[in-house]
Amino acid sequence: MSHDTYELKAEAREQVGKGSARAVRRNGKVPAVIYGDKQPPLAIALGYKDVFYKIHGGGFLTTIATIDVDGQKIQVLPKDFQLDPVKDFPMHVDFLRIGKDTEVNVDVPVHFINEEKSPGIKRGGVLNIVRHEVEFHCPANAIPEFITVDLTGTNIGDSIHISAVKLPAGVKPVISDRDFTIATIAGSSAMKPETEETAEAAAPEAAPAAEEK
Repeated sequence: MSHDTYELKAEAREQVGKGSARAVRRNGKVPAVIYGDKQPPLAIALGYKDVFYKIHGGGFLTTIATIDVDGQKIQVLPKDFQLDPVKDFPMHVDFLRIGKDTEVNVDVPVHFINEEKSPGIKRGGVLNIVRHEVEFHCPANAIPEFITVDLTGTNIGDSIHISAVKLPAGVKPVISDRDFTIATIAGSSAMKPETEETAEAAAPEAAPAAEEK
């Protein structure tokens, strides 16, 4: 399952717009909006350090959080964020309210295991990753932290499709009209042949020399 949940303290913002957002940033906070679950959007301001470390700590967009807005606790899932293109600090965050039946589309990382048990890779083949992440539709409270692809037994020329991956209950690929490829095992110039025959074995036996008269 996804990373452990966490809590963020926030203040409600009465004003919205670019001017208000700039004022929030000048005060060392990050403007954000909570929306969804058939409720009106709620503009908030979050502590800069809290948001910075959560964004750069990994798993931010796949981890449910609780936001304490002046004493009101709201379960949310981060849906998007903006970073300063130069300084890389958070400029704005969008959160989706999580209700008991909320389902979301989310990109989940792909992890590969047992490369050492792949005959193709042992021979010098290369793992060609087609998708580092896969978009899934799933319950908001059951987002996988990652999906696992087992490379045991794979050989040169093999393709690993999404159908070969065991998915948790309720988790479905957003692409549903085809069995798409996640990775392939490709050959390389360093690849070892499966069998090696010596030149001596392959060469025909020399004919006996004619006797001199």
